[in-house]
Amino acid sequence: MKLLEDRILRDGVLKEGGIVKVDSFLNHQMDIGLINELGREFYRLFGKDGITKILTVEASGIGIACITAQYFGVPVVFAKKSESKNLDGDIYTAKVVSYTKGKEYTIRVEKKFISPDDRILIIDDFLAKGKAFFGLKDIVDQAGATLCGVGICIEKGFQEGGRLIREMGVHLESLAVVELDEKGNIYFK
Repeated sequence: MKLLEDRILRDGVLKEGGIVKVDSFLNHQMDIGLINELGREFYRLFGKDGITKILTVEASGIGIACITAQYFGVPVVFAKKSESKNLDGDIYTAKVVSYTKGKEYTIRVEKKFISPDDRILIIDDFLAKGKAFFGLKDIVDQAGATLCGVGICIEKGFQEGGRLIREMGVHLESLAVVELDEKGNIYFK
């Protein structure tokens, strides 16, 4: 998606370790006009799949998932990274390692929010090694729901997450696939 690629080139910052910092428009300060266009594009890509719920992990994916959900007319469920007194009843859990933070989390979703009848679209801001995806997929599988696809704003093509997910036969759509040249400069696949 050229609109997102142009914004990454203009305002993104490449940091050591392959970290693509887009906090000025995507995952700290949010450009709602841009995210609205991302949501519209995700609907174009997955709108015929009968999606009943959008699933993401707190916190960066929530805003993007919410704006996307408006196009689908469905609820957003987000997996919580910390225990809470608000989590009551039975919960699904899975382990996730954050690439950026280098920390393992147990993510949690109350069982009442995902059922075997649900058709799930996972939405997230980044895809690096695929750890968040595998944790969310684990929750979808525990629920007996159907995973219809994965929508990613920025995929790091130089890491293996996208390849692993595609090899599983999962419908993955990344709006921008960032690559690095031999000098460490960003370009798009």
